[in-house]
Amino acid sequence: MASRSLNKVTLIGNLTRDPELRYTPQGTAVCTFGLATNRSWKTEDGTQREQTEFHTIVAWTRLAEIVAEYLTKGKQPYAEGRLSTREWEGQDGQKRRTTEIIATEVIFLGSPGARPESIDVPEDLGINEEKPETETETKTETETEKETEKKTREKPTTKTKTEEAPVEGEDIPF
Repeated sequence: MASRSLNKVTLIGNLTRDPELRYTPQGTAVCTFGLATNRSWKTEDGTQREQTEFHTIVAWTRLAEIVAEYLTKGKQPYAEGRLSTREWEGQDGQKRRTTEIIATEVIFLGSPGARPESIDVPEDLGINEEKPETETETKTETETEKETEKKTREKPTTKTKTEEAPVEGEDIPF
């Protein structure tokens, strides 16, 4: 009988550097970025203490491209994923080991005044993203075609007369 287990990490912090986007030989996008999280507490003598942890986060495929495009050093994302430890042999012959967070979701946070409006993201990506901060950017032809295609696939949201009829015995005016 298999026992249940859970490998899930949830972080909110600040980017320590700009994301690095690379592509595998097969053409798969992979983006690595650093995230710093802080913890503060008071000691028994009343002194305020703070500790910073540094995390390496790896995003793959379309999520990697979106992260690389919209996140920069200092921005505050919410990152969710799983822990992954990998080993390799360095050029000096030494065995190396690192633990990273493989991101499954990244949500861009920040103050409302500094945050650009959100843009539509396909639901199958499992992420939220924001528009570029410059309003002068124009959409490419393929982006416009995709939006038109999406609108034609969407069902109208208007209610029919039968949906608006009150339920029998219901006399609430709203």
